[in-house]
Amino acid sequence: MKATPDFDLLAQQLDEIKQETLDKIGQSDADYIRKVIVAQRLCEWSGRILLVLGFINPILWLVGVLSLAVGKILENMEIGHNVMHGQYDWMNDQYINSKAYEWDIACDGASWHRTHNYEHHTFTNIIGKDRDFGYGLLRLSQDFKWRVKNLWQFATYLILSALFQWGVSYHELAAERVFMGKKKRGRSSSVNHSELKKRFFSKGARQLIKDYVLFPLLAGPFFLWVFFGNLAANLLRNLWTSTIIFCGHFTENVKTFSQAECDNETQGMWYYRQALGSSNIEGSNWFHILTGHLSFQIEHHLFPDLPAKRYCEMAPKVQAVFLQHGIHYNSGSFVKQYASVVKRILRFSFP
Repeated sequence: MKATPDFDLLAQQLDEIKQETLDKIGQSDADYIRKVIVAQRLCEWSGRILLVLGFINPILWLVGVLSLAVGKILENMEIGHNVMHGQYDWMNDQYINSKAYEWDIACDGASWHRTHNYEHHTFTNIIGKDRDFGYGLLRLSQDFKWRVKNLWQFATYLILSALFQWGVSYHELAAERVFMGKKKRGRSSSVNHSELKKRFFSKGARQLIKDYVLFPLLAGPFFLWVFFGNLAANLLRNLWTSTIIFCGHFTENVKTFSQAECDNETQGMWYYRQALGSSNIEGSNWFHILTGHLSFQIEHHLFPDLPAKRYCEMAPKVQAVFLQHGIHYNSGSFVKQYASVVKRILRFSFP
């Protein structure tokens, strides 16, 4: 096993895997995402109808909650997240387009593009650069000073998971010190604070009105059935997406990096950092679809703009390259990876 990889060879091999996949992309990928969109709409609207019919039998209401939750999960994970990464821009479809798509969560698309697509995927796990480490409510590495509030950070994590769409929306504002504190020295922003606040409140208000005012009012006398059904579906979606995101980014063995380590970084070094900063989750085909194929978080971080459904065929090739270079391929069952996340959160709850 090599102490350090041959970064030039690593880049060449992973670039070849990428190009091989690019050469295959075509009509089957377009057909796939359109089928997922149809399935998502069927789940969402059948769920909304069943919520109204819940007065006939509570079982119908429960099925409606689950159906609506699956619809929201598919929209956020397999459609919204992947479309907004530009994975389907080659289709030149007016709807399935990264610049035009607006997803069904409190965070507006423009903020997501800036904080996630660019900053997180470019500066993955670099302390002081990646907002996922250092700007959140949780202490998840030894790079940060321990504070008393970290003692109860597992409870904070559970609350964050339940309110995850709002945590995602607030993420950018917290990093930019929009509502409190001074802007961090040396940190520039291409969007002023007034614009950030406007986006935060505007998109958040639209989400609240849609789920807790408009659809319940349309249900008339069944207002409460729909109101609490939407609340339950959003809760399930938040818990699911939070869990998948944490399992992909914060398992026990995920590494962090200093800015000095990443100076003059080559393509091969960038690939190496993505490899050590991500984790995969093993599961069935349906499981991968419901995760938006973020269960292949390693492949997603290596190739974020490739259609995510291709990750499953790329994964064995990526793993073989990692093995050749002595790079740990962090993959495990859902239970194993989630237990590892919990262990990391608890470990850094203490000094």
